[in-house]
Amino acid sequence: MKKLTTRFMIATAALVVAAGAASAQTMTAAIPFEFRAGDQVMAPGTYRVDVSRATGSPIFRLLNVDSGGSAALIAQAPQDPQKAWIAEGSPKLAFACTSGSCALAEIWDGASSHYAYTFHGSKLGKDETASLREISMQPGKGE
Repeated sequence: MKKLTTRFMIATAALVVAAGAASAQTMTAAIPFEFRAGDQVMAPGTYRVDVSRATGSPIFRLLNVDSGGSAALIAQAPQDPQKAWIAEGSPKLAFACTSGSCALAEIWDGASSHYAYTFHGSKLGKDETASLREISMQPGKGE
């Protein structure tokens, strides 16, 4: 039964990747600091950010082009992008940073999307505050 479940999960993942290839959008971003994306710690570097809308919720994949490290995230909640982002028209990544650590908090893939997407991060401590750091993305080339 475990073997069947594993095969089913692999087949489902392959189907999502294949179906999403036609509807994927790729961007690049230089992220100069370590950050968390989901449950993974990602190194500073140049990242390729792919978004696929083949399923109900967008799936974002971050790939460090230098180290090959990657993370895949399903967006949690759509919201209106910040007005300054819309005015600039440049896709953005936003990170919630506390003393010593940052976590991916929000992605907006640019003027073509009416929504920015958020991701759950760690809860702040009692006396802890977070600041947002924004990184602009550029249209990139696919694989």
